[in-house]
Amino acid sequence: MASNSSAARNEFFKQLKPRCVSINNSAVRASDKRAVSKDLIDVVEDLFMLLDRQVAADVSVLDEKLAEYIFFPLSNILRNQQQYPIRLTELTIKCLRILIQHGWKSKIQNDLSQQLLLFLTFVIGGVPGQGRKDRIPEETELEAIRALTSLIEAVGSSPAGAASLVGTNAIPALGHAISIILDSITDGKTFDIQFEALRTLDALRVAIRDQAAFATFLPGIVSSLSKLLTPPAALKTQRRVLVSGIDALKDVLTKVLGDIKVMGILNKGTAEVDKKAAEGKVLTPSWLKATTAKIKLALASVLKLRNTDSDDVRFAVERLCIALLDECHESLAECAPILVESAMILTSAENEKSVLETSLTDLARIYPELGDTIKTIVYNWVTSLPRLVQSSDDKIKQRAIRNLMKGQYFIATLQIDSSILDDSLAASLRDSATALVLSSKSSVMSELPSNAIGLDMEVVKQDGPSNFPPILVAQETERSTRTALLELLSNVGSITRQSKLADDLLNYVRESTGPSQIASYWIAFELVKSSLSQPSDLDDFLDLSLATGVSDEDETTFQELYAFSVDVLDSQAEAEEVDWRLQALALEVTTFAASRMQSGFRPELIDVLYPITTFLGSETPKLRDHAIISLNSIAASCGYPNVTGLIIDNVDYMVNSVSLRLNTFDISPASTQVLRMMLKLTGPKLIPYLDDVIASIFAALDNYHGYPLFVESLFGVLTEVVHQGSQSDYLLLEAAKSSAKDHKKSLQPVVTPEDIYSVLSSRIERREKRRLEEDEFDIIEQHPEHPWKTTKPGEAQDDTNEEEEEPSTAVEKPAPPKTPTFKILARITDLTQHYLTSPAPTLRKSLLDLLATVCPALSPDEDAFLPLVNSVWPVLVERLYDSEPFVAISACKALIALCQSAGDFLNTRIKTEWWDNLGKWCRKVKANTTQPRGKAKVENCGTKEDRSLLIPIRSRNGIEGVESSSKAIETVSSTGLGRFAQAAQVWEAAQELLIAIVSYVQVDNDIFDQILPLLAETLATNTEVRVALEAVDPDAVWLLMYERGAVEPMEKPVLDGVTFIGLWDI
Repeated sequence: MASNSSAARNEFFKQLKPRCVSINNSAVRASDKRAVSKDLIDVVEDLFMLLDRQVAADVSVLDEKLAEYIFFPLSNILRNQQQYPIRLTELTIKCLRILIQHGWKSKIQNDLSQQLLLFLTFVIGGVPGQGRKDRIPEETELEAIRALTSLIEAVGSSPAGAASLVGTNAIPALGHAISIILDSITDGKTFDIQFEALRTLDALRVAIRDQAAFATFLPGIVSSLSKLLTPPAALKTQRRVLVSGIDALKDVLTKVLGDIKVMGILNKGTAEVDKKAAEGKVLTPSWLKATTAKIKLALASVLKLRNTDSDDVRFAVERLCIALLDECHESLAECAPILVESAMILTSAENEKSVLETSLTDLARIYPELGDTIKTIVYNWVTSLPRLVQSSDDKIKQRAIRNLMKGQYFIATLQIDSSILDDSLAASLRDSATALVLSSKSSVMSELPSNAIGLDMEVVKQDGPSNFPPILVAQETERSTRTALLELLSNVGSITRQSKLADDLLNYVRESTGPSQIASYWIAFELVKSSLSQPSDLDDFLDLSLATGVSDEDETTFQELYAFSVDVLDSQAEAEEVDWRLQALALEVTTFAASRMQSGFRPELIDVLYPITTFLGSETPKLRDHAIISLNSIAASCGYPNVTGLIIDNVDYMVNSVSLRLNTFDISPASTQVLRMMLKLTGPKLIPYLDDVIASIFAALDNYHGYPLFVESLFGVLTEVVHQGSQSDYLLLEAAKSSAKDHKKSLQPVVTPEDIYSVLSSRIERREKRRLEEDEFDIIEQHPEHPWKTTKPGEAQDDTNEEEEEPSTAVEKPAPPKTPTFKILARITDLTQHYLTSPAPTLRKSLLDLLATVCPALSPDEDAFLPLVNSVWPVLVERLYDSEPFVAISACKALIALCQSAGDFLNTRIKTEWWDNLGKWCRKVKANTTQPRGKAKVENCGTKEDRSLLIPIRSRNGIEGVESSSKAIETVSSTGLGRFAQAAQVWEAAQELLIAIVSYVQVDNDIFDQILPLLAETLATNTEVRVALEAVDPDAVWLLMYERGAVEPMEKPVLDGVTFIGLWDI
């Protein structure tokens, strides 16, 4: 090994020698230093690269002798470094750093180290007291600081070197070096310079072993580090620099002010203090007291970094606090409150659980006074929380909440019991939540009138959201604050403590009103929910109060909370006096109770299902959404497949609740809204249970017909019953479904000669067959199979007639019973006739729309439907002549549905009504659409010639021009609104009615002849009208259109020897 090392050293020396000789010759012999600068730079750079390669390959080759050999030529450059470029100085310093770090190491001579210390500080900071006039590059300064770090580490590694640093002659140079290093820490040009200067400071801390000497530099060091670490300037500094600075501050303080270091000062008496002070010693009690006060101020600034977002910086600050509380417990006792507070804020669960590092909990168990400090700090946090959550900065709110949560962790971990703290915590949570609720900007709520709220319950039937959206502190910008508050509530302490806090808040809820009541209710619910969701831990087993029956305290508190929630739900009748947010929270509590009890919650549905359903008609959209989610969740918790199953299974007392309110003349719209929503939710399945409710509705109509809003809500229920019942699969029996008829008239096919021949042939065949049968019967008369009877002369005696005249011996079977849904719809239809004459036009329209819906549903069972038509017809047809146009339009739609459903049953009724009023009304309605609104307006439109149009028509002479009548023009233009005018809309509905009459009812020819001209204007443009009329009399329709020029004239046939006459010549 020795021979190998010697060979390597010889080889390395061979490479060094030419370079060192070249450097020495150029630096010593050249008279013009700048002329050889370029050559020197190249050679020195080559030397540095050689050194760097050798250190990377085998550092043992470079020893102190080779270092002396290499340093000799470099010293000539350093001696005249001001005459050379700064680049050459930088390369020389790089070589020096390698020589110090790997060559001399601890064997460096004291004189040489002093010279190098002076040189490096001069390069970095210039002459003491003057500074550098010329600014050096950042790279050069960085290399000089690195070399200085290596120098101090090398000197401090030996006792003699460490002693030489603090020698009498070396103190000025050391002081200047420390000053330069501190300036580089605070005012370094780059973060690399600051970071390297901190490494140099750490090397000085290790190298200076004399505590008194190092204590003299403590104020300057602490001042510079606090300047570096104090926000907001510190927030612009790199994290590695901050972490290194925090660690440096921790090491410096523990080195100088550690309890072991200053124990002698702390134990000295007053007399000795004066004596030692007279002797000029540094470390005295007075010095310690003054130093502690200054350090407290510095720590107050530095510890503001606890609010930074950087995890590594926060961890470094926490280690600083723990180290000072541990190692400087007595000397920095005055700083304990801020150190404990910062350590609590920065504590993380991982650090607390670590067994390898000392935590604040460990220190609190060792030093009881720290436990008292922790309790005081938590109390201050509790009392200041309501004030801090009113800040406009969300970060301040969240920080205060999280700090309190950590404080509660220490209270629980250290088992600190304080009734004052518990009472103040309940009040603080209540006031803080109230402040958050008041400061929260509520979203714009659309307060719609109850009769304008759409009840689209499809969202309930589908798989909607299962979690309630937040209603307090619900804005997107407040999400983090809300999350932090909920996390605090879930970690506020043990289960017993959570239950106690919830019970105190619930007592306050019963006696308060307004936002504070809502906030307390919410906090109590979250506390109960958290306590019930947590498994029992060790504290519950060790709690001796369990023997007294307090183990059920959390369950008792929840039952009280649930009872209060049921009371809130039952108070929906006074919705104007109850905040909707309180009702929404009651829905959440009820839903949570259902999720805990599962199928055991079913008996509770008697009390809560009806009020929850009532909220589906709330004017507040968020409350409606809460009710929807609540119904979905309760149905799932109780084991129902969906909300429909929930309503159907509990329909008995749901319907009873509605009936009770209607029978007691409860004029609140809530009852009818619940019924409508039940129908929306369940569909046709609920209708068979509503027989008594329908009767109660009509009874209420009799008593409250003067209340338009209430009456409208009642008929809204009837309309919903009809709408759902008409879609039911169980409305009609199978026999009735199969007997449904289509009354629409169709165009009869044209009879051809072949058809006539076929009919006549079949008649001849039947006559011949009958004659043969009669002859055969006369020849062979068998025993009669029918009783003897006398026949009238001329009466046909055939088997068919005999079978028809044979008395029936079979018992006639009664008609099958109607379905419950059919009975209810029939009853509604029959009772509407008594309210079609109501003075309220909107009510009349609602009933007409109801009839238009129910008629097609009941029409397949003609035996039950036609008597209803007979009952409703007189009052229904009278609505055609209503003074309100929209009522007349609805009457037309209802009559159209009646014609489609009853067909020819209305033949005589329409005939009678046509000659009495209907025909006159149709002509009047049509005339209203063409009648000018004022003579002046018509006269100002110009003369007749100006207003007439030339319309081409066909005649015997071909196409001729005929002036249009003024009425035809005024049909569109006289009203100003065109087809949107009331008269035009009524006439449009009347045309649809006439089309329905012709299409579905057999009308007499004279009535058809009057209907045809009324619809003449639309024949050419409306295919539906033309098809309907042609189904009755196509020839009349063609002739009318031909007369009006709407069809092409028939061309004269051409036949040899025959001359045809034109139609106009007849």
